[in-house]
Amino acid sequence: MLHVVLVEPEIPQNTGNISRTCAATGAVLHLIKPLGFSIDDKHLKRAGLDYWSLLDIRYYDDYLEFEEKNHRGSKYFVTTKAKNCYSDVSFEPECYLIFGKETAGLPMSLLKVNTERCIRIPMVDEARSLNLSNSVAIVVYEALRQIRFQGLKIQGPSKA
Repeated sequence: MLHVVLVEPEIPQNTGNISRTCAATGAVLHLIKPLGFSIDDKHLKRAGLDYWSLLDIRYYDDYLEFEEKNHRGSKYFVTTKAKNCYSDVSFEPECYLIFGKETAGLPMSLLKVNTERCIRIPMVDEARSLNLSNSVAIVVYEALRQIRFQGLKIQGPSKA
């Protein structure tokens, strides 16, 4: 089971889309406060409403609480400031994929102490970043591909 961690997400539609990705893939979603929206926000629910019952979601008051409760498993910090490419990492089934807020990314304090665990999605120099929900989907599916889509239905029904 993969873990997606959002540190202080700000945009409810992004978190709603990420919730849907997590529900469809069986990934656990961890939300670290402060959140830039209410969890009752209509935009959040609308983006993933029909999948909400499938979602395993956990909340934390701050990053320290998250660390205290989730000390096992490898952690990867997704940032535009990394030197390592996300596709060069060997992901494990119980790893944590950690993403920062839309306007600022992850705090430098986290990146500095986790330099070797920082990964990035390649893009042209002129691009500042990708949309958060797109970034989560890219990295989640690469991790799932590497662990051979464990627990997921790979083939749809045949039409024979």
